[in-house]
Amino acid sequence: MYSSASFLGAMPSFIHRLARPFTSSARLSLNPSEAAALPSGAQRATFAAGCFWGVEHEFRKHFGGAERGLYDARVGYIGGDVSSPSYRAVCSGETGHAEATQLTFDPDKITYRQLVEFFYRFHDPTTRDRQGNDRGTQYRSGIFFHDAEQERVAREVTRLADEQWWHGKIATEILPASQWWDAEDYHQLYLEKNPYGYVCASHYVRPLPDLKY
Repeated sequence: MYSSASFLGAMPSFIHRLARPFTSSARLSLNPSEAAALPSGAQRATFAAGCFWGVEHEFRKHFGGAERGLYDARVGYIGGDVSSPSYRAVCSGETGHAEATQLTFDPDKITYRQLVEFFYRFHDPTTRDRQGNDRGTQYRSGIFFHDAEQERVAREVTRLADEQWWHGKIATEILPASQWWDAEDYHQLYLEKNPYGYVCASHYVRPLPDLKY
């Protein structure tokens, strides 16, 4: 049994995990042109699925490091019409950006199809502009494709996931990848730095059957 003291001591971590902290810390790394070049043969994939801390964390947990094909996962902002958006501005819903994760991966070890399928397993794509308790256009579900082949795969997997998993309710947008902006440094690897940090209730891997193609 917990003593009252131990219970009270656990409360901040519990509350912190349910309530998303908000900060106005100054933004770092604003210029997307400074992004590191892709490793030879690597590709990028960009997804929005609610709070980007959990999205980045789930992809890293599932696909591991470079030995398993995932070179990097960055959180940031995409799909808006304001240059150099800050976290505070994006959270206002006025910039049009979605919180997103951009993956750099080895297509010889991970296929884009696998990434899209996993995307539909670990979040709820049926709630428009919402994930769990997080509400707003910045939390929308989206796939931002980088070429025609990614678009083809994204639309095919979406159609099948909608038919076989989500019963015709998928609200995910599928759009060409526009300007990417890295989020502030304190957002990168947030849940590794803050293991008791906020986790969106809809971010967990669902035991869905394999899609039938």
